[in-house]
Amino acid sequence: MRKILTSGWVPLLGLFLLAGENGAVAQSRGEDLTAFVDPLIGTAHCRWFHFAPGSLPFGMAKPGPATNGHYGNPSGWEAVGYDYRHESIEGFPNFHEFQVGGVVFAPVTGELETIPGKLENPDKGYRSRFSRENEVATAGYYSVLLDEYRVKAEVTATPRVAFHRYTFPASQASHILFDIGNQQGESGPVKDARVYLTPEGRVEGFVTTLPAYVQKYQPGAEVSMYFSAVLDKKPVAYGVFRGEEIYKGREELSGKGAGLYLSFSTAEGEAVTIKAGLSYTSIENARLNLEAEAKNLDFDGAHQRASDTWNSYLGRIHVETPVREDKVKFYTGLYHALLGRGLASDVNGAYPKNDGSIGQIPLDEQGRPLFHHYNTDAMWGAYWNLTQLWALAYPEYYSDFIKSQLLVYKDAGWLGDGIASSRFVSGVGTNFMSLVIASAFMCGIRDFDIEQGYQAALKNETGWENRPRGAGKLDVDRFVKYGFVNHLDQADGPDEAWRFSGSHTLEYSFSSFAVAQWAKLLGKEKDYAELMRLSNGWEKIYDPSTGFMRPRYADGSFLENFRPEEVWRGFQEGNAWQYTFFVPHEPESLVEKLGRQEFNSRLDSIFTVSQKAIFGGGRNIDAFAGLEGLYNHGNQPNLHISWMFNYSGKPSLTQKWVRAICNEFYGTEGVHGYGYGQDEDQGQLGAWYVISSIGLFDVKGLTETEPRFGLGSPLFDKVTILLNQDYYKGKKFVIETRNNSPQNQYVQSFHLNGKALQTPFIPFRSITKGGKLTLQMGETPKDNYKK
Repeated sequence: MRKILTSGWVPLLGLFLLAGENGAVAQSRGEDLTAFVDPLIGTAHCRWFHFAPGSLPFGMAKPGPATNGHYGNPSGWEAVGYDYRHESIEGFPNFHEFQVGGVVFAPVTGELETIPGKLENPDKGYRSRFSRENEVATAGYYSVLLDEYRVKAEVTATPRVAFHRYTFPASQASHILFDIGNQQGESGPVKDARVYLTPEGRVEGFVTTLPAYVQKYQPGAEVSMYFSAVLDKKPVAYGVFRGEEIYKGREELSGKGAGLYLSFSTAEGEAVTIKAGLSYTSIENARLNLEAEAKNLDFDGAHQRASDTWNSYLGRIHVETPVREDKVKFYTGLYHALLGRGLASDVNGAYPKNDGSIGQIPLDEQGRPLFHHYNTDAMWGAYWNLTQLWALAYPEYYSDFIKSQLLVYKDAGWLGDGIASSRFVSGVGTNFMSLVIASAFMCGIRDFDIEQGYQAALKNETGWENRPRGAGKLDVDRFVKYGFVNHLDQADGPDEAWRFSGSHTLEYSFSSFAVAQWAKLLGKEKDYAELMRLSNGWEKIYDPSTGFMRPRYADGSFLENFRPEEVWRGFQEGNAWQYTFFVPHEPESLVEKLGRQEFNSRLDSIFTVSQKAIFGGGRNIDAFAGLEGLYNHGNQPNLHISWMFNYSGKPSLTQKWVRAICNEFYGTEGVHGYGYGQDEDQGQLGAWYVISSIGLFDVKGLTETEPRFGLGSPLFDKVTILLNQDYYKGKKFVIETRNNSPQNQYVQSFHLNGKALQTPFIPFRSITKGGKLTLQMGETPKDNYKK
């Protein structure tokens, strides 16, 4: 167990209570790093969990504004919540997580309005117009002036407590709405709700929802959210409402649409503060979370602690550059990488179990949970961004995350690639959690139950009997049988069970390789041999006559009427142009099959053509824009391929194209942020920018027995990475570029602690020992570092 009192490297709750220990690193350089975080970037057409600026890193309480949150989304994935192009705000939800949303607060004045109204008619309902000039958003704080009511609304948070402060004008009719029983964001329809006012003035309640992905992957399951709120001003009146029906003087209402209001008499500039404890387990635990984290804390104190905590987390990677735009992209990307996948357990270790009951995380001698539980979007593609970042700078969270996922395995018998209150929400119908766990082990993060983790990973790779849909990989039996997933053009059952034979073959090959390396280190020779057999599955669908990955039928024949650009036939959210490079675990073998010259020529041409479409879907504001292109940075399947030139003798092309993607795909605007309205997926695109812009990336997802980073062309003059000494030997690792400029984008030499590197790779262990990597930059491409 880690030393909580002597180390600043503690899980989120501990860091919050000890805020400032590592925050001093950022402050000592005279910088408030939150000043470079702009949560408004990329909020046009963004996902529900993307915009919650009042949150802490990996927090449960995620207060923020919604412009269309009550609209919901029919399929569970469409953009909803906050859109930069909208001009009115309808309220402030407190839960913003993958497939989880609800518990809305809203201030109004004058006539009591109890429905949110519509965007096209902001004068009806409790929504209000607002101006961008009166909106402030940064890491841990948000404020806006609601023009209709002349109310300034502010939000911030502790890990499990949302703070709202509403500053009212002089009015005899100032109100605060608690809109609890209505759909919000990705939550799906409401099944039940309750809200009530206690004799001592608390507002409490819950809402139970049926998210689309929960119904898809764990039919009949539900997600509940609980809250307990205290206010610092006594109301002069109260009541409840359902839709436009208002019941004055009533203290409680249950069922769909249940809401409650409090009315106040306010002087000009008088503020009312709400502290709302949140929980996924019970109202009692919501009260407990409030008591433990915020009993004697006011709004300004919470805001300051939130700022300190964010500075501490952001300060683990300090970048230096005269280009402010690059710094904004970097710290906003890092913010998004730390925002998602938040707490789902309470201060006492209670957590929601997969079967709907309440579980208990073991406690230490002081009665504190040994780790925390988290919600998570699918880990599809996260091995090329998030997990590499976690391993490098946040290994204590990575450790916590694995222990959290093993709770689901223990409770349900299977790993879940994505979970909402422990319910299965696979999302893409596959499951990379085994690779995520194996990668952590390879990086030296081993303070979890190794045998349980290994058995969970092995079962995920090769098990199919009684496998629930929520565990993904419904065709893994065919992968084990044939060594590839045989293609079916039509079949009964969900798409992911038959439609994506090509992409599944490639993905399962990669994850089998990862677990095979773990088996090798553990001395499990039989498992190693079988997993390595499966890791070669990609070779079975490579068609040398076309030079593409091409799905095969069970009899061994290749897919008929094959078109490499075709999406959704054998390949999920991509095509053969993109997926042909999905051999991250054996890139050298792929280069050999294609031929080095063909490999480099084709891949270079792909980026040349794709640059015209801004490396994605062009200016199309659509999450799936770019799926039919040659390269699509706005989606997961090919986020690694700009780094593959390091394996084909052309590292200068990795340096060229990675910089181009950082400069052109990523923006600093509400519309042009992550492409144009493409999916951030709980920080994946932000994390990609973070690690790529500092010149580190592993195509293999840190899954080798001795993992290493590929080296690129850092955008920054100096990068300082603080290392967690509870996991690693070193204190910090510094990357310094000399003669760096937009023109001098090519690396002329790499020196690690003064010694020249002869290849564009650095062992992960060399970084975590601490030290300095020096890069000499120039304007001429260079590919041979042995001279």
